[in-house]
Amino acid sequence: MPAHRPEPSPFDAGLALVRAGRAQEALVRLQQAVAADPAHANAYNAMGAALRMLQRPAEALRSFEQAIAAAPGHAAAHSNRGIMLAELKQPEAAIESFDRALALDPRLADALSNRGKVRIDLGQPEAALADFDEAIRQAPGFAEAHHNRGIVLRQLRQREAARASFEQAVRLKPESADARSSLGCAELERNRVDAALRHFDAALLSQPGHAEARWNKALALLLAGRFGEGWPLYEARWDRTAASRRPFRQPQWTGREPLAGRTILLHAEQGLGDTLQFCRYVPQVAAAGATVLLEVQPPLAPLLRQLPGVATLVMQGEPLPRFDLQCPLLSLPLAFGTTLGSIPAASGPYLQAPSDRLALWGERLGATSSVRVGLAWSGRAEHRNDHNRGLALERLAAHLPPGFDYVSLQQDVRAADREVLAAHPHIRHFGDALADFGDTAALCSLVDVVLTVDTSIAHLAGALGRTAWVLLPFAPDWRWLLEREDSPWYASLRLFRQPAPIEWDPVLARAAGELRRLARAAPRA
Repeated sequence: MPAHRPEPSPFDAGLALVRAGRAQEALVRLQQAVAADPAHANAYNAMGAALRMLQRPAEALRSFEQAIAAAPGHAAAHSNRGIMLAELKQPEAAIESFDRALALDPRLADALSNRGKVRIDLGQPEAALADFDEAIRQAPGFAEAHHNRGIVLRQLRQREAARASFEQAVRLKPESADARSSLGCAELERNRVDAALRHFDAALLSQPGHAEARWNKALALLLAGRFGEGWPLYEARWDRTAASRRPFRQPQWTGREPLAGRTILLHAEQGLGDTLQFCRYVPQVAAAGATVLLEVQPPLAPLLRQLPGVATLVMQGEPLPRFDLQCPLLSLPLAFGTTLGSIPAASGPYLQAPSDRLALWGERLGATSSVRVGLAWSGRAEHRNDHNRGLALERLAAHLPPGFDYVSLQQDVRAADREVLAAHPHIRHFGDALADFGDTAALCSLVDVVLTVDTSIAHLAGALGRTAWVLLPFAPDWRWLLEREDSPWYASLRLFRQPAPIEWDPVLARAAGELRRLARAAPRA
């Protein structure tokens, strides 16, 4: 006769169900446990875990606090409370909770790793790295801590060390979609597209809905020029926490719905350069029979108001007229099935500087007997890739050959660059006199060549059909592809690429040589 197995207690049953991922069933049993024993700290702690799995953060936080009330020395409950406070956007309170957990149990690797994650969000990368290192010392096989360590090392620009941490995380937990996706990004930073794609595919095999892996795979495919595969995945940007799809009642145009006789809103969604690059699709949409409303950032309005195909231009923040369909600008390549060979307006200009601005700035610049060079050396400081794509003016100025008429195309200049401008009066800077991109477009149209880093000025020059030399980091943005010196998006652009990460001097020396060659080929009266 088989031995009788005792029925597990509500707590034991609930805990087993939490570990099995069956949160709703677990909650029922754990509620029974605390009903029987209102001071059951472990049951409250497990209940908090179940509520977190059910995405009920406020209730989960309350359960962890009930665990602490029942047992103030419950280190895991303090740590879990910190996790919930972080998710509820209370980082300072979260740090205090992790501190309390670690005061009770300094070996609690989870608390160390989670405190490190909050410190990343608070802009404390060195302190975060110390937390991850200690978490790994306490638990060498803790894959998540290795992954988090890689994230902060990337922030600290220690790329090789970051990649090693991601590799270790993958070795320890091959099924981790987060670690696989991060390792893929590390490979992409080395321009190893095939290796990156293998990791993104492994992440998606493990977790098919992993938004970051889908997004990163899209970037890799687009970088490789595999547009047919990349555009559909590029829509994964809306599933990322950093993205925000606007809640329009009108459906998104996908390229399949008829446009004749209908009004469509085409709206900017990313940076100024993105709007300049993808507004090229407006005439194509209008040619399909649509009345086009174009909503853009205010600085671009004077320039894009003249774009063929625009029936009404609206600045972001203004009321929108009635429309039937809508489409974000960066979804238009998918709607049109764009390939490398079918990019619209790739061979010539599709924007023009306003004539009144051209006259104004032509008079202001005056005549010159020198080659006139427009300069742009940095973009927005808050851009996530700013450290990689931008230059300090001091470094650029050190390579600029004498004898040229240099014109700054920058409106916003950082404090350190202002000092350099003051020391280099041969670089004419107009700053606040550039009211919007109508003025900047006029300046671009009045110089012989634009020398720029990867910022909106590169797209502006290309859209205007102006000769421009774009200084690119070793691992470029996807739209510049790999290896080639030309751009399929802009016939007038020439690309100057870093030979290795952070190596700007060879790029600047080459650009300086090309300027001298240009001056010799085009002598002035």
